[in-house]
Amino acid sequence: MDLTSDAGTAILIPALNEEGSISKVIQSIPSAYKKLVVVVDNGSTDQTAVQAQNSGAIVLKEPVKGYGKACLAGLDYLDQLATPPEIIVFLDGDFSDHPEEMTGLIKPITEGRADLVIGARTALNRQSGSMTVPQIFGNWLSTKLIRLFYGVTFTDLGPFRAIRFSTLKKLDMRDQDFGWTVEMQVKAAKMNIQCLEVPVHYRRRIGKSKVSGTIKGTILAGYKILFTIFRNL
Repeated sequence: MDLTSDAGTAILIPALNEEGSISKVIQSIPSAYKKLVVVVDNGSTDQTAVQAQNSGAIVLKEPVKGYGKACLAGLDYLDQLATPPEIIVFLDGDFSDHPEEMTGLIKPITEGRADLVIGARTALNRQSGSMTVPQIFGNWLSTKLIRLFYGVTFTDLGPFRAIRFSTLKKLDMRDQDFGWTVEMQVKAAKMNIQCLEVPVHYRRRIGKSKVSGTIKGTILAGYKILFTIFRNL
């Protein structure tokens, strides 16, 4: 692994069996941010790692499955760089997000207006069928609870987000699976970290969702999100 980079922004993409989409994701990242793109292969059984590497990404292996587990592996790598990045952008590997919009997430941080920026998948910007009814309801309920208990207003738990690396370290992230995004927002709210939402577009993913694509995954994700909100009270 190359531990020498002076890139100010790192793109972190957890990926599990995304061979049909990962190249599209990487190719759509604005050229200004392609210097440090890290894909964490989370136990794929297809050609995800090969496709990511061929597209110019640094590929890490995290065989123990879990969205948060993959994110933590990527952050550990970035923290070992001779010059760690100042900003981390989290991006899904299924091409549901629009990577070309990441400048809008990064700009408020570089301008000093926020330390955490969430890409909010607003109803007007969501492609029909891109989110399931349980996902939409879960987002609504979770963000209402965060506002009730922590006094901070969010509208989404979207995975497409940017955060100052130093801020992320303060949050001491622990979740290793479904609760990663909500843990970040809950802890940021508790610590009075400056947060901002930016509307982003969202489309139907390529391939099947590892969470909302199954009844079991939907139930487990919903439980973990609510558990995380109440655990941090």
